Amino acid sequence: MRTRKLSALAVALTLGLGVGAGAGLPGAAAAGDEASAATAASATAASATAASAATTATTQASRAATAAKPKLRLAWRDDFTGRAGKAPNRRNWTYDTQGGGWGNEQLEYSTRRPENVSLDGSGHLAITARSDNVKGLTCWYGPCRYTSARITTLGKRTAGHGRVEARIKLPAGSGLWPAFWLMGADYPRVGHPASGEIDVMEYVGQEPWRVWSSVHGPGYVRAGLTAPFNLPAGSTYADAFHTFALDWSPQELAFSVDGTVYHRVPRSAVGDHEWVFDKPFFIILNLAVGGSWGGEPGPQTRFPARMLVDYVAVYRPVSSGGR
Repeated sequence: MRTRKLSALAVALTLGLGVGAGAGLPGAAAAGDEASAATAASATAASATAASAATTATTQASRAATAAKPKLRLAWRDDFTGRAGKAPNRRNWTYDTQGGGWGNEQLEYSTRRPENVSLDGSGHLAITARSDNVKGLTCWYGPCRYTSARITTLGKRTAGHGRVEARIKLPAGSGLWPAFWLMGADYPRVGHPASGEIDVMEYVGQEPWRVWSSVHGPGYVRAGLTAPFNLPAGSTYADAFHTFALDWSPQELAFSVDGTVYHRVPRSAVGDHEWVFDKPFFIILNLAVGGSWGGEPGPQTRFPARMLVDYVAVYRPVSSGGR
């Protein structure tokens, strides 16, 4: 990025000198000030040379980055094919079930019922939030008013250096809080935040044009390593599927939507704290209702609300192993 800025500055400098010389030269020529004209021409030429050199440096840096990017292989992928109502592939996914609020005062009870999580028969996983007041389910606030689901690859599949992506269509409506995220596979042993957390996509339904990505770890749970990505005016994430991806290297975490990288977290961003992203992580897909960020569902929020996942794919550098 610094090289790109230098190139733009050099071009601007060239244009600025050209305008200044052009404005002064007619009078100078009339006065016979050939030395001034020669000086301006020399400065303009020097600036043009600097701009050319900066452009060349940018091109070389871009080529070097491309060459340095490791070749990736597909480690595993789930396309969620199968009959409607079928459970997600148990070789890949397990269920987190409870109504304790997940530390965020979420209002749903996460179940394993097909009404809340199952294939839709059209090649998608449907995670469905319902306002169904299921008898016998107790949440942290009393009888549960909502049900939904949260599935993970813990103990089944992992992700790491390489690329992780999912193509998802999100529901609109205040109080809905879907996410595609990862936590360190050592979470059961070390807990959060020592495990690390990577939020590839978080979204609150009252802002259906915006998603967020974040990085959390020991000493930087709320350190501002977060960025939003907005769709063009008039578009929402409830209108169509979008691909949310993480490109993951030992030096950097880079987040993108539909191929556009909008957030980079370099290793240096955590300062003196531990960088905990050089180990296996597991994937989580969930649709929360309410919570400290999702907020209370509004009167316009329609249930059932569905988060549709077209696929999840994990890529690793060609030289690495893992499942």
